[in-house]
Amino acid sequence: MRVQRSLLSSSQGIPGPEVNSYEYAHKLLNRKWGLPSPASPIHQITVSSVKGSCREQGLFKLSFLNNTCPNLGSELLWKEKQGSSFYVVRDDLLHPLVNGNKARKLDALLPLLDDHKVTDVVTCGGCQSAHTAAVAVSCAERGLRSHLLLRGEQPEILTGYNLVSTMYGNVEYIPRSRYANREEMLKMQADLVAGKEGRVLWCKDVVEEARLINQSAETMNIAGLDASSCCKTSPRKVMIVNEGAGDAIALLGMIRLVQYLSQDHLLGKKRPVKFIVDAGTGTTAVGLGLAAMFFGLPWQIKAVMLADTLDNYKRQVERLASEFTRQFLPPIFHIKLNEVDGGLVNWIERRHPRKFGKVLEGEMEICRKIAQETGVLVDPVYTLAGWEAAAGIAVEEEAEDSTVVMLHTGGTLGVFGLAQRYKSQFSKLKDSDRT
Repeated sequence: MRVQRSLLSSSQGIPGPEVNSYEYAHKLLNRKWGLPSPASPIHQITVSSVKGSCREQGLFKLSFLNNTCPNLGSELLWKEKQGSSFYVVRDDLLHPLVNGNKARKLDALLPLLDDHKVTDVVTCGGCQSAHTAAVAVSCAERGLRSHLLLRGEQPEILTGYNLVSTMYGNVEYIPRSRYANREEMLKMQADLVAGKEGRVLWCKDVVEEARLINQSAETMNIAGLDASSCCKTSPRKVMIVNEGAGDAIALLGMIRLVQYLSQDHLLGKKRPVKFIVDAGTGTTAVGLGLAAMFFGLPWQIKAVMLADTLDNYKRQVERLASEFTRQFLPPIFHIKLNEVDGGLVNWIERRHPRKFGKVLEGEMEICRKIAQETGVLVDPVYTLAGWEAAAGIAVEEEAEDSTVVMLHTGGTLGVFGLAQRYKSQFSKLKDSDRT
């Protein structure tokens, strides 16, 4: 299978040499990884109407049944009418604390910490940031120190991802006024940690340095040149990772996932797929879109907008695609997003829009209903949005010849933090036992 022209085109607009996508993908993904395997369980969720339901909210009208061992590779099964159902890629099961898209975003980055002999990592996030918790745990498992700048005030009771971050890393709470300038805040903290004799590295600079070293190794035909061999040693070497791991290297983990899912015994390469993901920063959606385009898959990436405007999400696509092209694609090629049918990502509104982080009346009850009927835990801020979209598309477009797949992006420990902020919502869960 060859790379589609919509993905790789000559930077001068002149047709370039044919590139075998399998060979190039193998080269791109032939690296050290944080996850021992890209594999993730895939469950099938059957959706049906609840008889006699009088609840107004959409998901209360539906019932869910989980098949944990669907026969994905059977072409005969796919050709038969599936009814209203969708599939869930259970990335929430990757690691007890580092799971979902946080694990995927760190998949290619973590080995670089070892290669470059990094001693400390500085990053930032909200008070209940799953990203900072993932960085803290991953660093601790590798014997590194993490320094986590959390927005706002320290909660009265530490719980959820806030507790995990505190247990595994060094936490500092930052006033919102100072947190607004993230780049300056991160650099000041990194300089403080490094001290006078230490060295501060930005994630993007480390990737660029590794690229240049690899180019030199190929030019000089030197086998096995280690990036760390060209890095000066220093008492402390501090790497800055942006909020949400929103750097181009995070996209490699998503490409690795799509390569795994597109195997013939799973989703395959020919079957039309509507791939649903909830979007915070949008990095995960961009990675999925690039991967689908890279492998020439008939997949439509549908991202539910949760934390930003459509224009800002589109700018995020342009930034990440440009950075990814510069760092990982052959110099004579570039990604021509304007030639991609419908765009790299199809950004969609949440079915019940609201200010980011706000939980609406009844949503915790819906999360509980899903958990009790399927064994899948979703949270009302992020993954419930993906579940709503997947279930809605499965029901509304049952007759269409496409498969609906939701990526479970993890984040379930966030429910513990929400229990502090929305006590009344959780007290209603107890009340429902009496009715």
